[in-house]
Amino acid sequence: MTPTDFPVLTALEAAVRAPSPHNTQPWFFELEPGAVEVHLDEDRLLRVCDPDGREARLACGAALLNIELTIAAAGRLVETELMPDRGRPSLLARVEIGGRHRPDAEELRLAAVIPRRYSNRRPFADRAVPEGVRTAVRRAALADGAGLVLVDEVGKLEATAALIRRADHVQTQDGAFHEELQAWTRGHGRDDGVPAFAGGPRSAGGLLPVRHFHDSEAPRPFEQDPVVAVLTTAADGPSAQLRAGRAMQRVLLTATTAGLSASFYSQPMEIPSTRDELRVLLGGSGYPQTVFRLGYGFPGVPTPRRPLETVVRQKSS
Repeated sequence: MTPTDFPVLTALEAAVRAPSPHNTQPWFFELEPGAVEVHLDEDRLLRVCDPDGREARLACGAALLNIELTIAAAGRLVETELMPDRGRPSLLARVEIGGRHRPDAEELRLAAVIPRRYSNRRPFADRAVPEGVRTAVRRAALADGAGLVLVDEVGKLEATAALIRRADHVQTQDGAFHEELQAWTRGHGRDDGVPAFAGGPRSAGGLLPVRHFHDSEAPRPFEQDPVVAVLTTAADGPSAQLRAGRAMQRVLLTATTAGLSASFYSQPMEIPSTRDELRVLLGGSGYPQTVFRLGYGFPGVPTPRRPLETVVRQKSS
């Protein structure tokens, strides 16, 4: 199998469109006849924000779902094994491509919006998200074994916002955090990181801080009543985090089909104490894996991606 074999090329192009922290793209893919392996690229971990690779595994889980959806939408069966080799923890999944498959409406719908899903770090409109859409994103998380808490619905928006603001303050005082952030936002013409055109403005008001990547834009007010979602899993650890990434991507793609934008509040997830506090705040029965906002915004712009030849390898025998 080569990157040009159908439907592998389309699946790999979809895989690299997955979201990742600071657009680090912490993955590579190995090909063999009839199968694609998804690997964690440990050289691309954020050593300050994500030293244990939790956010990177979520990103790889999102890439995995993109592969599965694209192959299914192309009319082929998919069989996936997670964490297939205990002796190789960086090998996260193996996707085998089978015979003919009749894709269902959801597979076709979600696969079609993969190129249109990207983080929108700009202000959203103060426009309510309908109950039907809220139900759809919660069901999307459940489909992959996760939960999705919309914190305004459980009376936890203000308390969640306080945790996000505290975590944001801690990170703004951390020189190592700033150094790492700047390393992934400097310069133009790169095929990774967050360029200025995708960074969004500073917040000049709104309930929650938005991580600012560049100093090029004047402050702008953000929405006063954001829809904040926390994706949770019943367990934690590498396998649960990989599954959480899959569920996260299904939620984001479902939101995209409904015309919503999304961006992440990574701050409380990157500090263990606030991550633990968030778990307690939400009842203690699930492990928070990621926090993001949903809403209606003007179209944003996609961040760059590395060429396939830099992330795809032929598996050696």
